[in-house]
Amino acid sequence: MKVYVLNNGWLECDENWMVAQSVLGSLSNKTPQVNWIKIPVYAVLIDHPQGKILYDLGCHPDAMKGYWPAGLQGVFPYYFEESQSFVSQLALTGIKPEDIKTVVLSHLHLDHAGHLHLFEHADVYVHQKDFEYGQTLVHLSPDPANHGAYVKADLEVPVKQYHLIDKDIELVTGVELITLPGHTPGILGLVVHLENEGTLIFPQDAVYDHRNYGPPARGSGIVYDSIAFFDSIEKVRNYAKKYNAKVMFSHDMDFFKTMKLAPEFYE
Repeated sequence: MKVYVLNNGWLECDENWMVAQSVLGSLSNKTPQVNWIKIPVYAVLIDHPQGKILYDLGCHPDAMKGYWPAGLQGVFPYYFEESQSFVSQLALTGIKPEDIKTVVLSHLHLDHAGHLHLFEHADVYVHQKDFEYGQTLVHLSPDPANHGAYVKADLEVPVKQYHLIDKDIELVTGVELITLPGHTPGILGLVVHLENEGTLIFPQDAVYDHRNYGPPARGSGIVYDSIAFFDSIEKVRNYAKKYNAKVMFSHDMDFFKTMKLAPEFYE
């Protein structure tokens, strides 16, 4: 089994979205300057003896050309080089979109479900509560400003079959999906047990950044359920201790620079 990290470019944002209260005012500085940062966007390809599995799908290539509503473009502008396009990144591993029969979405936010249109032929696994919440938001109001970080077009892609998951499961031998609610009503974290490099845990937006992980754990600026958010961080910590695993943070640029990126791989 091999695990490839696919680099899908980057977002820019106020650092407070990643680590809550990163910048605070004070009597001596009532209007502090925020930190505007770059954060990575990536997907994970598992080349498994039982088939190829994609975990997360990055941002839609037309995000900044009207596919995303203007409000999201202003808060989380998205950029990528041509070599970071999703198809180009898959090609680094010798794979085409049609080779993928199984897709797992950690959740349905704009930077994790953006290429679902390439995989209408696939079985798609997503957390049941996140699916229900996202579908409710995008269909309850015609105003995209009321959809949070969900993009309606992403959630309306027809696929072979959606599989709604609400508990921890073994997807295939050596690959687990674990439930990590908090950031949204439900996130599916990925735990991969490799022969040579041990266990990797991809908690995605349950743990944006090493500062969220701690200890002590710190909140982020986008939280659906704050108690569940911190419980999920502790669940990741317990898994890391149990398997002596490496935690792969989702939007930590310093950490991202240490990761093996396709065509390199973990095995």
